[in-house]
Amino acid sequence: MEAKELVSDSLNEQQLLMLRLLKKPMPEASFKEIKELVVKLLAKQIDESVEEWEKENDITPQYYEELSKQHFRSPSRKS
Repeated sequence: MEAKELVSDSLNEQQLLMLRLLKKPMPEASFKEIKELVVKLLAKQIDESVEEWEKENDITPQYYEELSKQHFRSPSRKS
């Protein structure tokens, strides 16, 4: 199997497009900026997913406050 076949079989269309866009080397500052934007986007998506999950499961700030006052450590074993 050739490298091109392997890449196109294992990457989706969006991933291939991103590789084509980034084909030419760029200044380190530009690459760093792109990485930071991607991280911000992924963090935003995670926040939205967590907020949706909290809403669906009726998780409130009070629930988190109650959890913070509990302890979850197992009792120590005494030999």
